[in-house]
Amino acid sequence: MGVQFWLIQTFNGISYGALLFIIGSGLSLIFGVMRIVNLAHGAYFLWGGYIALSVIAATGSWALSLPLAAFAVAVIGLIMERVFLRPLGFDPLRQVLLTVGFAYLFQQGALDIWGGNNLEIDAPDALTHSVVVGGLYLPLYRLFMIATALVIGITIWLVMEKTRLGAAVRATVDDAQMARGVGIDTNRISMLIFALGAFLAALGGVIGGEFLGVYPGLDFEILPLAFAVVIIGGMGSLGGAAIGAMLVGLADNFGKALFPELAYFTLYAPMVLILAIKPTGLFGRG
Repeated sequence: MGVQFWLIQTFNGISYGALLFIIGSGLSLIFGVMRIVNLAHGAYFLWGGYIALSVIAATGSWALSLPLAAFAVAVIGLIMERVFLRPLGFDPLRQVLLTVGFAYLFQQGALDIWGGNNLEIDAPDALTHSVVVGGLYLPLYRLFMIATALVIGITIWLVMEKTRLGAAVRATVDDAQMARGVGIDTNRISMLIFALGAFLAALGGVIGGEFLGVYPGLDFEILPLAFAVVIIGGMGSLGGAAIGAMLVGLADNFGKALFPELAYFTLYAPMVLILAIKPTGLFGRG
C-alpha cells in the first residue's frame, strides 16, 4: 500500500466525516438543549433524501431540493416536538419509546409513498467531475460535502458564540432552570433547536443520497453512526461533534478498507474506549 492509498482513504474518511457532522451536530444540539435522545433522527435523514427526489422529479432542480427538503422535514420535526414530545415532559423512557415509534412510522410511511427500491440522487454535472491535486483525483462532490460541512459548522459557531440567540441557547444548555429565571424563553429555544436538528439531518439526507443512495433501512444504518459522533464528541458540543465526526468517518473508512471483516469493531471500539476513559465524551460536561 503506497502513500496514495493512505491519502485517498484519509480524504474519503474526512468527506464521510463531513456528512456525519451535518447529521450529528443537529442530534448533539437537540440533546444538549432539550435532553431528548431522538431516535427518529435517522428518519429525518431518510425523509430528506426522499423528499429531495420528489422535488427533483417535479422541478428538475437539485439545488432547489436542498432547502425545500430540509425545510419540509424541519416542519415535520417541529410538529413532532410541539404536539407529541413537549407534553411528555422530561421522562427519558417515554421520549425514547415515542421517538422509536416515530422512527418506525416514518420508515413505513416512506415505504408506502416511495416504494422499496434503492434510489439515488443525481448530483449536478458540475459536481460529477474530479480535480487533480498532487497526483490525486479528488471527486468534486466530496469536496462539496466538506465545504458544506465547514460552512454549516462555522455558521452555527458564529451564531452560538457571537449573537444574543446563541447566548440564550448556551445558557439553556448549561442550566435551563436558571435560564428561565433570567427571562429566557427556553420553550422557544427548544422549538428552534429541534427544528434546526431536523433541518440538518434532512440536509444530510439530500447530500448523502448521491453516494449512499436512498432506501428503506438507511435511517437505522445512519442512526448508530450519528450517535457514535455525539457520544465520542460529547453531548451538546459543536466542536465535539466535529471531532467525533472526523474520528468516526476515518475509523469507518479505514476499517472497511483494511479490515472489512472487523469493520464494526474498528468503528465502535474507539467509542467504547473513550466512554471508559471519559464517560461524558471528549468535550462533554459532567
